[in-house]
Amino acid sequence: MKEISIETVSKFLYSDGLTPEPSNIASPATIDLPKNLEFLDELSWNYYWSWNSDAVELFRDLDPILWYKCEQNPRQFLRKVSDLQLLQKANEAHYLNRLFGVKEVFESYTAAPPMSRGKITSKNPAAYFCAEYGIHNSLPIYSGGLGILSGDHLKSASDMNVPLMAVGLLYRYGYFRQKIAHDGWQEERYLDIFDAERALKPVINSNGERISVTVEIDGRDVELQAWKAEVGRISLYLLDSNVAENEENDRLITGHLYGGDRETRILQEKVLGIGGIHLLRELNIQPSVYHLNEGHSAFLTLELAREMIADNNELSFDEAVATTRKNCVFTTHTPVAAGNDSFEPELIEQYFDDEFLASLKLTRKEFLSLGRTGETDPDEWFGMTPLAIRMCRTANGVSEMHGEVSRNLWLKMFPGLDAAAEVPITHVTNGVHPQTWIAPSIKNLFEKHIGSGWAEIVADEKKWKSAVNNIPDSEIWKTHVLLKKLLIAFVRGQTLAKNTGNTDTINEHKKNERLLDENVLTIGFARRVAAYKRWNLLMTDLDRLLKMVDDPERPVQFIFAGKAHPQDQKAKKILQNLMSINHDSNWQRRAVFIEDYDQEVARYLVQGVDVWMNVPRRPLEASGTSGQKVAMNGGLNFSILDGWWIEGYNGINGFAIGGLVDESPDEELNDAIDAEALYQVLENQIIPTYYELDENELPSKWIDRMKNSIYTLTPQFSSDRMVNDYFEQIYTSR
Repeated sequence: MKEISIETVSKFLYSDGLTPEPSNIASPATIDLPKNLEFLDELSWNYYWSWNSDAVELFRDLDPILWYKCEQNPRQFLRKVSDLQLLQKANEAHYLNRLFGVKEVFESYTAAPPMSRGKITSKNPAAYFCAEYGIHNSLPIYSGGLGILSGDHLKSASDMNVPLMAVGLLYRYGYFRQKIAHDGWQEERYLDIFDAERALKPVINSNGERISVTVEIDGRDVELQAWKAEVGRISLYLLDSNVAENEENDRLITGHLYGGDRETRILQEKVLGIGGIHLLRELNIQPSVYHLNEGHSAFLTLELAREMIADNNELSFDEAVATTRKNCVFTTHTPVAAGNDSFEPELIEQYFDDEFLASLKLTRKEFLSLGRTGETDPDEWFGMTPLAIRMCRTANGVSEMHGEVSRNLWLKMFPGLDAAAEVPITHVTNGVHPQTWIAPSIKNLFEKHIGSGWAEIVADEKKWKSAVNNIPDSEIWKTHVLLKKLLIAFVRGQTLAKNTGNTDTINEHKKNERLLDENVLTIGFARRVAAYKRWNLLMTDLDRLLKMVDDPERPVQFIFAGKAHPQDQKAKKILQNLMSINHDSNWQRRAVFIEDYDQEVARYLVQGVDVWMNVPRRPLEASGTSGQKVAMNGGLNFSILDGWWIEGYNGINGFAIGGLVDESPDEELNDAIDAEALYQVLENQIIPTYYELDENELPSKWIDRMKNSIYTLTPQFSSDRMVNDYFEQIYTSR
């Protein structure tokens, strides 16, 4: 399929074919609030509020309806909330006590100096580079798992008070917003990130002047301005090319996340890697380690080598790299070669000219070989992952299995090695940020029965297990059912529509008071719509599926969410087929699709479902993290043994589909085998266990599994553990 050029994207988005006004937006003035509420303005500038339940409630309680209309964006919200509501809260003693309590905690939290970890200090921090960051849905510069992972990495680094800062790109139009048409076909739209005020401040120098840097692109200097987002104690710097001095196409380099063609992508990656290094120099930040989270920022390693040679022209390229690679570490997230960014040699030649090569003391052939798996194929494309592996002192996958897959995948790069086991690629398994993803009501349950310091006990496996087991079954179940009711109320609000077209689809209903039931086993399935995710595996035997849905005594209901890439017509067709199942059954009231999957939708889903289903084709799930969030809320995973689930599954804390390895090299046959395993586990394990009640009318065997899920998986798959592993095993190792 032909890729859409940046010019085509521009004309598609803007009827006149012109880019929007430059994003030279000055730092907004302080919001005028009653004096004793002024802290709300300060709090709104730091995304710390987004993982502090008490802080979230301070905003929401001012006007709950407006809060959700503003998509939980506190900057926009505070400008729109009425003076009457502000003054009412300003005169409410209980609200003020809560506000001052949060203020005291926040000020103590942000005032604490970072704790050094070896050579990693506040003066020489770890610099984390990533193409996307999922901090909160009010900062829409992420598309999926990679962004959420990087956001959780920053949050845990903040909570652990370790010296780390981050660099990324500010995408003016972010990732697309999804709309499902009446016929079930996905439609895309893009919104300007500055359609509302965001918690982003221009980066300025000591003279009060805005900092900007340049990157050479095709013989011209492209100017980049920087914005800063505060993520607790962590500073996230975002580069933006939408500057008036730039040519029209250059202003769109940072226009869209994963938009446009390969040319757009290589420009974005040059801006992220090389522009990011230029920004650090302007900020006078000298990192002790550079963490390349995925290969998108790998060009930064070339810039570090170029700087070293410029400082000492006696050095060869190899000598410069021998020094710079000591400070660079790389994390790969992709288990297939085709999923790693690569560029045709002609494109590399266009954007890395002879002058740049001369600054590295490299020939064209030597330069291209840096991004190739070997030297035998002169037509091989230039890959960002091979470049990163060569230029970094460590490389790691994101689960134990993914580390093994990666060693086999890149064995060709190490001709002196006889076996994949000898390839120097290790692993650090992904984790998620508990304070972000555990529901407030679950946190309250922990505080009631474990204590206010429950988050610290998590790291002690024996104490944590004992504490969770001591929570009464009735209270765990009551809390879970309330979360499921909240999820259903949210789903009904999201799917209510005045006009639903001529046919029924599971994403819109004119009347939905009978849609879903909190007493019915609820299975969630939410992920990117792609062939290897096997969205259609559940539909392999439709009659068998509908029999479970229609069972009068033990029915099942499903909640789906996910986006197909705008150019992936096959994935869109899969989605459309799912929408339109409309047999003479209960499918239309026991299955729903929530459009525009983002962090807000994810929070309701992972906190409210009974079961989380995941059916990727092995071994293509590098790690996965959505199921980890479900587990921390007491939900049970129902998954193929791939990625993180191989490490997490113990036979009690969830359910496995199939075995550790495929039974056949034939993909279609394996799909059929896995589909049969899926149906059998549903029919013979999940459904009977869920509906079996004890003498107290509680599903005690199910609750035992819920507790097991919480106490085994929460400590193992916390991003606190993950960040600590990076500092101990990757950042400070030599």
